[in-house]
Amino acid sequence: MYWGVATAGSGSGSGSGAGGRAGSGAAPPKMAAAKRKGGAAAGARPKKRAKGSPGEPEAAADAKPGPQEYSIPAPVSQGKWKNKERVLIFSSRGINFRTRHLMQDLRTLMPHSKADTKMDRKDKLFVINEVCEMKNCNKCIFFEAKKKQDLYVWLSNTPQGPSAKFLVQNIHTLAELKMTGNCLRGSRPLLSFDPTFDKEPHYALLKELFIQIFSTPQYHPKSQPFVDHVFTFTITDNRIWFRNYQIIEEDASLVEIGPRFVLNLIKIFQGSFGGPTLYENPYYQSPNMHRRLIRLSMAAKFREKHQVKEVQKLKKKESKMLIEEDPTEVVFEIPAEEKPVEIQLVKPESKGIVKDKRKPRKIERKRQKKLFRTEA
Repeated sequence: MYWGVATAGSGSGSGSGAGGRAGSGAAPPKMAAAKRKGGAAAGARPKKRAKGSPGEPEAAADAKPGPQEYSIPAPVSQGKWKNKERVLIFSSRGINFRTRHLMQDLRTLMPHSKADTKMDRKDKLFVINEVCEMKNCNKCIFFEAKKKQDLYVWLSNTPQGPSAKFLVQNIHTLAELKMTGNCLRGSRPLLSFDPTFDKEPHYALLKELFIQIFSTPQYHPKSQPFVDHVFTFTITDNRIWFRNYQIIEEDASLVEIGPRFVLNLIKIFQGSFGGPTLYENPYYQSPNMHRRLIRLSMAAKFREKHQVKEVQKLKKKESKMLIEEDPTEVVFEIPAEEKPVEIQLVKPESKGIVKDKRKPRKIERKRQKKLFRTEA
């Protein structure tokens, strides 16, 4: 009996629990259905319409015709970047502070440039082609320092060539010049060339090399779609003078920005950093030869002064020759007239003693002393 009641109680309890669970599970669907019906009946929230889908014809008919709308074209910088020119700008070890600043200025002005660590002096120049390949660059500007005072620059089209070697002179950086001109960082420059570049073949080759290196590719990601400065390449005294000017919008006048430097061409090679020589500048004079000529000129001046001093010493040491008297020298001399000697027999008149009026006190003291002596 006990076990029967227990089993029955347990059975009833389990049944009630199951019934409770069933009731609790069935209640939420009824509430959700009631909410859906109430929402559909109320119609408070209108249905969202996708953009670009055709609207209701009634709403379109009710809308009033507005003013004509103008569509704004997309910016220029959204074009496709096709010219994948990349320039590697770096140097060898041993450069001075001015060269380092010039290199940094060129990187700032050329948004399509890349940088790399300094190359060791012991490495050969052909290694630069491999460095450009690793950096994914097809142009290179390499600054080579020698004797910590001479600076050379290589402009090369890697890896096929050609390449040109220059001696860099008269360097003035942006921080040094402090010019009034200014331009937007990353803007594209105009390139202006001297008419001489089109007259001679080696200058025409250099012009094409300058265009491919210094011109910023169109639609480059780091460039700005503006043209507000110009690079000028002028040939004077068999050298190429580089200048950077700002273009002022008001009157299109030019104001110099910097940097500025002079390129003295040495050789043009067929390959990249070497190969057969295409052109050699006959007017080029190496810095060592220039310094040697200066030393020789200074030595010649010193030698000339020393010789003059020796000649003067020899003249002083030479014995003077005695010249006999010429009797004919006195022929045309006229003797002077002899004046009679006058003897003064009368005594000259004595001059009056002029008393010193400036010292009356001293005179009074002298008188007092005389009086004192006479009384004593």
